[in-house]
Amino acid sequence: MLSSFFSQSNTTMVGIDIGSYAVKAVLLEQDGETVRLIQAVQEPIPKGIINEREIQDIEALGKAIGKLRKHFPKNIKLAAAAVSGSTVITKTIYMDVNLTEDEMESQIEVEADSLIPYPLEEVSLDFERLEVNEADPSKVNVLLSAARNDSVQARVAAIEAAGFTAKVIDVESYALSRSADLIYAQLPDDAANKLVGIVDMGANMTLMTVLEDGEAIYTRDQNFGGEQYTKNIVNYYNKSFDEAELAKKNGDLPPNYTFEVLAPFQTSVIQQIRRAIQMFLTSSGNNKLDYLVLSGGTAMLEGMKQVIEDELGVHVVVANPFAGMDISGKIDSTTLEQGASAYMIAAGLALRSFNPCHI
Repeated sequence: MLSSFFSQSNTTMVGIDIGSYAVKAVLLEQDGETVRLIQAVQEPIPKGIINEREIQDIEALGKAIGKLRKHFPKNIKLAAAAVSGSTVITKTIYMDVNLTEDEMESQIEVEADSLIPYPLEEVSLDFERLEVNEADPSKVNVLLSAARNDSVQARVAAIEAAGFTAKVIDVESYALSRSADLIYAQLPDDAANKLVGIVDMGANMTLMTVLEDGEAIYTRDQNFGGEQYTKNIVNYYNKSFDEAELAKKNGDLPPNYTFEVLAPFQTSVIQQIRRAIQMFLTSSGNNKLDYLVLSGGTAMLEGMKQVIEDELGVHVVVANPFAGMDISGKIDSTTLEQGASAYMIAAGLALRSFNPCHI
C-alpha cells in the first residue's frame, strides 16, 4: 500500500514535467553548493493525450518522452515525474514524536481507511515526517500523500516506454515549492522572510503555492490556463486549434489582436490570480501577499508581468529557475532564457536528485 514511487532518493534523475501540450525535461548536476544545468528540453504532444491531467494514450506519451530521451546521456536512466489535481490528496496529520519511521508506517496502514476517501486498494500512499508540532511538542507533523494508482502507474508506464526507469512519482505542488529555492535571487533581499506566491500557469491548470519563510503553507489548483487564450484566437480569427497555436508562437496575428484577444485574456488571468490570492488571505488571516512569481508558458505572454503588477499592486517577477546556474555549453542560452519559466516544475523534480524531501 505504501508506494515505493514516492520514496526518497539521492540518485541523479531527469525531472519530467508531463503537461497537457508538452513534456518538459531537466537534468541538473550538483558540485558542492553549485548547481549546473546539463539539459533542458521539451517536446510537444498532440492534443488529447492528456485530458484533465489524466493520461489517455500511454503509448503516444511514451514516444514523446522517448524523443526527449535522446538529448540526455545514456548513463542517466532514472526519472522523476509528478501527479496533480484531483488525483492527489495531501494532508498533515499528527503522530507521536517518539515513533520511528517503521512505527509510523504501521500506524498509517492501520488508520488509512479513516484518512483517505478512496478504497485503499486504489491508491498509493506515502508520508514524510515534518517539524515538531508547535502547539503540542509531544506530536510531530506528518505529511501524508495519496494518489490514485492508475495515475501513478500510467506515468510510470509512459516513462519506462521511453527508456527511463521511474524512480520517483512526486506531487506537482511539492515540485513547484522545491524549485522556489532557485528563484529567490530574483526577488528582493527580504523575500526569504516574506509571503511569496508562485503562480504556475499551464495550458489547462493554474497552480498557486504560497511560501512563508521559504516553506510552503498553502497550495491550490484552478481549472484555468493558456488554452483559453488559444481558444479565443480560434474563435476570433476563425483558425483551427493548431493554426492558432502556431500563430501564437510565431506572433503571426493581426496588429489589433492586442485589444481583441490579448487584453481580454490578461483580464481573465488577473481575475483568476486575484481570486486565488483572496482565498489564501481569507483562509490564512494574512493581510497581503508580499511578492508574486509567475511561471509556466502563459507567464511569458506579452505584457503579462506588467499588467498583473499594475492591477494587483504587488511586486511581480517571471521565474527563471536557471538564472543562477552554470549552463552547459550544449544549451542555447538565448532560447532557454526566453522559455525558462516553463521549466519550474521540471526543475523542481530534477532537484529530487539532491534533496530527498518532498518539499
